Amino acid sequence: MPGEDVLAYYRRRAEGGVGLVITEGTYVDHPAASAYTDVPMLAGEAALAGWRRVVDAVHDAGALIVPQLWHVGAVRRLGMAPDPTMPGIGPMDIVEDGRPVVRAMTAADVDAVAQSYARAARHAEHLGFDGIELHGAHGYLIDQFLWHGSNRRTDAFGGAIANRVRLAVAIVEAVRGGIGADVPLVFRFSQWKMSDYDARLAESPGELARFLEPLVAAGVDVFHVSTRRFWEPAFPGSDLSLAGWTRKLSGKKVIAVGSVGLDKPHQTRRLRTPDNVRAAVTDLQLVTERMAAGEFDLVAVGRALLADFGWADKVRRGDYQAIRPLAPEALETFY
Repeated sequence: MPGEDVLAYYRRRAEGGVGLVITEGTYVDHPAASAYTDVPMLAGEAALAGWRRVVDAVHDAGALIVPQLWHVGAVRRLGMAPDPTMPGIGPMDIVEDGRPVVRAMTAADVDAVAQSYARAARHAEHLGFDGIELHGAHGYLIDQFLWHGSNRRTDAFGGAIANRVRLAVAIVEAVRGGIGADVPLVFRFSQWKMSDYDARLAESPGELARFLEPLVAAGVDVFHVSTRRFWEPAFPGSDLSLAGWTRKLSGKKVIAVGSVGLDKPHQTRRLRTPDNVRAAVTDLQLVTERMAAGEFDLVAVGRALLADFGWADKVRRGDYQAIRPLAPEALETFY
């Protein structure tokens, strides 16, 4: 349940000059959606009341806020909270130590998950959120279907990318059909996965287009393109970033993210190692150059805002010396 600590955390970022808050991953009400005990839901009377207070606080501080709707899929295993009897679901059956721990989804499961997302989106609109973001990145449920490395199905939801995107399209259509036409719908995706930084959803601009076009047709307004380093070329033969290619191919607004404001990107495969978390402050010249060139429309900031809730206002003033650098303790506090 989002409590006063969550409210204070997001309100501080809004007070510090952030224009749009995108929340942490927030579970939909599907019974297999969760895998962790300390992540909030967007369902149930108590959780919704908590989110209403968060939304009001962020608005009072002058910012907008959207929830990031989440289903972990096959990351979940039989035995995990909140219901240890519920196995995970995903593209494929998974058996560990001779015990089925993840069940391959059926067409009925796809519909149930899509409707769960739609209910959460309607709750969010009713609570006053300013849009909806769908978490389709980093190896969770939607991305498990998108990536050939985790989706070896041979039915209508596997094989070619036009099939692997069907779950995402079903979710987008259900959400889009259940909220107002003027409510922005954001879809977050990534090439990399938590289990494989070198994974690639699309190997070429043509494959990326075949992924994006059905989502645009289904109702996505904005793509949130998650990369570890926002400036890196997406494909050989061009300096254009993944955000840039997404904007070019989709014709939609695009959010870029990845090592913004930090002097070094992720160095290791484990986020929480001290050497990996620690980073100094750098300027935003490359960000502004790429934005001016039309590669993306918005910039998302994660780790730098964990370290300093006043980051945005300090950047506006050009007061980089006053920005708190990223340190391991930033992940352990509600600063």
